[in-house]
Amino acid sequence: MNLSLFHSTRHLDSTYKFLLLLLIFLCAGNGLTAQIPTVGLLQFEPGNQQNGYVLFAPVRSTTTYLIDKCGRQVHSWNSAYKPGFDGYLLPDGSLLRAGNSANPRFSFDAGGIIEKISWDGTIEWTYRISDSTKCQHHDIKPMPNGHVLAVVWDAKRFATAIENGRNPAITDTIIWSEKIIEIAPDGAGSANVVWEWLVWDHLVQDFDATKANFGALKDHPELINVNYSTSANPKNSPDWIHANSVDYNPTLDQIMISASFFNEVWIVDHSTTTQEAASHSGGKYGKGGDLLYRWGNPVTYNRGTDADRILYGQHNPHWIENGLVDEGKIMIFNNGFRRPGNYSTVEVIIPPINANGNYILETDKPYLPNSSYWSYADTSAETRFTAPTMSSAQRLSNGNTLVCSGPVGTFFEITPDKKSIWRYKNPSTISGIAKQGSMPSINDVFKAILYPPNFAGFNGRTLTAGKPIELDPGPSICTPDGVESENLNGEIELYPNPVNNILQVNVSNTIIQPIDYLLINTLGNIVISQRINSFDKKFQLDVHVVPTGMYALKINGITSSITKKVVIIK
Repeated sequence: MNLSLFHSTRHLDSTYKFLLLLLIFLCAGNGLTAQIPTVGLLQFEPGNQQNGYVLFAPVRSTTTYLIDKCGRQVHSWNSAYKPGFDGYLLPDGSLLRAGNSANPRFSFDAGGIIEKISWDGTIEWTYRISDSTKCQHHDIKPMPNGHVLAVVWDAKRFATAIENGRNPAITDTIIWSEKIIEIAPDGAGSANVVWEWLVWDHLVQDFDATKANFGALKDHPELINVNYSTSANPKNSPDWIHANSVDYNPTLDQIMISASFFNEVWIVDHSTTTQEAASHSGGKYGKGGDLLYRWGNPVTYNRGTDADRILYGQHNPHWIENGLVDEGKIMIFNNGFRRPGNYSTVEVIIPPINANGNYILETDKPYLPNSSYWSYADTSAETRFTAPTMSSAQRLSNGNTLVCSGPVGTFFEITPDKKSIWRYKNPSTISGIAKQGSMPSINDVFKAILYPPNFAGFNGRTLTAGKPIELDPGPSICTPDGVESENLNGEIELYPNPVNNILQVNVSNTIIQPIDYLLINTLGNIVISQRINSFDKKFQLDVHVVPTGMYALKINGITSSITKKVVIIK
């Protein structure tokens, strides 16, 4: 008996795992292989995807991967370090990458190594920011001038914290502040710090009136409350701010920081000198290193209540690049950590900025906007989208958005009307590379980035699609453009087509030894999969229980494959 399988890969990270395993078991007893993918490419809906290549660095691996939209490995870079956590392709085709130096003074999130790896795998330069007082962590950002911004923990001792108005009751022997540094390659395989901005230079507090930085928080939204904490036990939580990303806007010459434990986005002036960045004046905007803008949680500067809070442990706030839909607006992955309802969102906001790059703030009011301009969420009981840690979002050139659900290592592309059309699950786990059909765990990914085919770093490179990363990958569900794939010279005869019962398939000698027949619906999901005798070029496909609609029939051979449209009517 033939069995048709209909399963949205959208649900693979939910309680539907049990149902999936049951379906696979039932199919095994009916002579039909259920090729519902569990790792690698999970969904491919042709027609309106953004073409390109996706870069990601599995947290548990020392390898960074570049894949095509069919989930096939195109390139990879190896390192001596696991990620710490971010990586980017540069216009010369090299990989800029943070590595985890395993600094015992700081947490699992520590990085500490920044390295540039050429396309051929050569380490071109490396720079260490890792000792007992400081450690790079989470994010780096390449700049147009070839420099690199890095987020760095900046350890302060108990006495120093108290001198700056920190409440002793919430302070242990060490408190981790934050700084942003700009490093420049020195041409000799290393780099030098050429600019820095420190949180510690921009503090305010209303706890100890004897300190110079004492003041009313609502009167100083440009400063950072040294006693703010959302921790249930702040004395045992030295990681006070947890800045987890940095972005740079070359037009405004501004830097954006994600202060995750403040549930805020901060923006500072980069046009300052290091001396001005440590002060409250100077630079293009006249405010030195004070905050130009903050958003997400006005409780931190006493201009709102918990009801006004919008961000919950966010990651990856960034300016949408010029030339893209919503250019200049700010996109944020709002993790929803401890948010009522327990769900994640992708937010786009329009900051209140004038033509000179200054942010507008009314007296005694919080920074606008009061709500997002655009957002994506899935709060339904069955498919709730929740990623409490890591994660990212990226606006693509066709108006779609690529989302990385970091904790489960899953990337998906959504259209402007928020429909999922592509989905991929990282098969690189803490135990190694997963097999197709298995349910991988601990396969987290900090961020995924799509680079279009015309990206400068690909010029002169041969981007040849190899095999999928996962082991025993099985038949592919990828059908680019829904018509032909991989080999356009094959000949195939289908009749009757349209069909309502039995489809006769005859394959010419151009397809060498067909071994897999896949019937794929418009969501990119496999409906029927059959593996046959590799020398049998005539085949009957029973579709009598398949619903009416348009499908793709893909025939995989050993050396080539072909895909044709099939119309099923009842």
